[in-house]
Formats: sequence, C-alpha cells, structure tokens
Amino acid sequence: MNVLALQLDIVWENKTANFDHVRRLLKGAAPGRDSLVVLPEMFATGFTMNTDAMAEPYGGETEQFLATAREFGVCLVAGAPMRGRDGRARNKALVFSPFGELLAFYAKMRPFAPGGESKHYAAGERPAVFDWQGWKIAPFVCYDLRFPEIFREATAAHQPHLFTVIANWPVKRIHHWVRLLQARAIENQACVVGVNRVGRDPQHVYSGRSVIVDYHGEILVDAGDGEGCISSPLDLNALVKYRTDVPFLADMRS
Repeated sequence: MNVLALQLDIVWENKTANFDHVRRLLKGAAPGRDSLVVLPEMFATGFTMNTDAMAEPYGGETEQFLATAREFGVCLVAGAPMRGRDGRARNKALVFSPFGELLAFYAKMRPFAPGGESKHYAAGERPAVFDWQGWKIAPFVCYDLRFPEIFREATAAHQPHLFTVIANWPVKRIHHWVRLLQARAIENQACVVGVNRVGRDPQHVYSGRSVIVDYHGEILVDAGDGEGCISSPLDLNALVKYRTDVPFLADMRS
C-alpha cells in the first residue's frame, strides 16, 4: 500500500481557502489510485474552540469536500470538528473511500485539557478500526498520542497493522511528537503515519515533522518543517512475518 501524508499551513477558520489549498496540494502530489492519503487534525479550520461556528453536522461542507477522494481515487483520512446527534461537538478523524463514501470515523478520546479542548469537545469512547487494501488501520488524533493505553486497547481488540495520528502539535513539544510516534510503532508492532501542520494560529507555531514510521520504529520519510507531501510504500507481508517471527503481542495482558 502506498501512503501519503499531506503537511500544510492551515488558514485560520477559513474552510473554503483550506479546501482549495488541499485540492491544489493533492493535484501536485498526484497520488496513485487506492493510496491512503492523510491530512492533519482539523485541516479546514485549525485547532479551533469556536464550535458554535465551526462544528458541522454529518453531511456538512467538510464531508462534502472529503468526498473529493472520488476525484483522486484514494482513501482519505482527515480531521474535522463535528457535531453529533446529541448536539455535542467532537474532534473527529473521518475516513472516505475512493467512491466518496464515509468508511469510518473516530472521536478523539483524549481532548487536550491543558488547552481547554475538553471544555468544548466531548471525548470519544473507544478506538475505531477500518480495513483498506488488506490493512487494519486505527485512526487517532493528536493528544491521544500521549496515552499508550488507548493504542493498546485498539491492539488488544483488533491488532491494527497501521495507526494514523493526525495533529496540530506545536513546535515547543515537537521532539515529543516524533519519539512518541516511534514508541507507538515499536510497542504495537505496527506502522505509524503521523501528520502535523505547519504555520501558526492565534495560539501556537507549528513546525510539521510529519513522518511515516515502520514497525521497528524507524523513520522511513520525514516532511521536515515546510509544506508538502511525503509518501512511502508499506509492505503488509513483511509486517505480518515480523509479528509471526517475534510474537510479542501474544503476551499482552488486559
């Protein structure tokens, strides 16, 4: 499977500008059909607490844009503030198929309380896993990365082959970002795609460092601190053989 991480500077609370920008970056990247393409957390708004104006119901304009996966023939993972049937906002990862269909969604289980996120967004209740090109894939969002127990919860239930972690992770803690992504890969014997933004919002500066990490925790490709797209092929057969040869996951305890 080919995986692409799209690292971009998000225009604050301007969905139209961000939709246009993502479309241009995708056209430039020219991903192959059936690739997995991953965008950052809240890619169309930035990390906003303005849920009254920015959180959308299902079927809203962000979902309609993400159905553009159909245009590129890819599976698309991206973050957005969404409002559920209960009226509460949640910070979600949405997954769209090459046919423009919503394949899966995940609500961030650990809202960033130090930044006030937990006052505006309800926490998700459980991990989610979807299948793509034979891979079991579990999406997570930003601050989730600091909580290995929720990754282990996903592994205990589904043994995902790949984790996607979408983020608005500030530059002052960027060294934690990279190391934690590597740790989640090693301890779960899984590949990890971490996609961060660049630029700035009213609160923080962001330096990117989107990476694709293999199941040994080795960084296959690093986006650095500029806008752009990184990609790497991932080998499911090699991952499965590694898990068979050294079956660490069989010794997990609940």
